[in-house]
Amino acid sequence: MSDPFFALILVAIAAVVIILMLGLGGFAGGGGFNKRNSNKLMRMRIVAQFIAVLLILAYVYFKKQAG
Repeated sequence: MSDPFFALILVAIAAVVIILMLGLGGFAGGGGFNKRNSNKLMRMRIVAQFIAVLLILAYVYFKKQAG
C-alpha cells in the first residue's frame, strides 16, 4: 500500500462500486429518483470504469517496465 498509484486505483474501483450501488438502489426503489438519475448514473459508471481500467493497465505496464 505504499504505492500511491495503487491507492489511486483502489479509489477508482471504489468510485465504480459506489456509483453502481447508487444506480442499483435507485432502480430497485423506482420512483422519481430513478427517472431523474438512472441514465446519468449509468454514464458516470461507464466513465468511472473506463478510468479504472486505464489506471490498472497503466499500473501493470509500468510495473512490467520497472521490473
